[in-house]
Amino acid sequence: MVRIFLDANILFTSAHNPGGKSALLVELSKENLFELVTCSFAIEEAEKNLLKKYPEKMKNLEMDLKLIKTVPTSIGASCPIPLPLKDIPIFLSALNARSSYLLTGDIKDFGPFMNRPSITHGMIIQTVSEFLRTFKP
Repeated sequence: MVRIFLDANILFTSAHNPGGKSALLVELSKENLFELVTCSFAIEEAEKNLLKKYPEKMKNLEMDLKLIKTVPTSIGASCPIPLPLKDIPIFLSALNARSSYLLTGDIKDFGPFMNRPSITHGMIIQTVSEFLRTFKP
């Protein structure tokens, strides 16, 4: 099964905007076309930002997390691509979870590595929009 790792900003966006593409992705996971995963590091970041900006949306995040498997956060290993320190646990956790995709809205930091599985150890990094547009089950 295709495994999709969700960055913190995708978790945040799904909870904040239940009518958007990130929330659609979570909803589509119910059809068992793919498995959604994230790590505790990403969850903590999403929670922190939701509590600061939209605390009333925390319930949405809690509901989403019932459909998303949590994998261990990977830290301490060297990262095979040059990323800012804040993004290394996300990339390594996705890689160690054997994710086919890493979905993120962080184009600034992950942009140079998007759709370049030859340099990201076979994992495809994309935005949710791009994934939804190109994924063929």
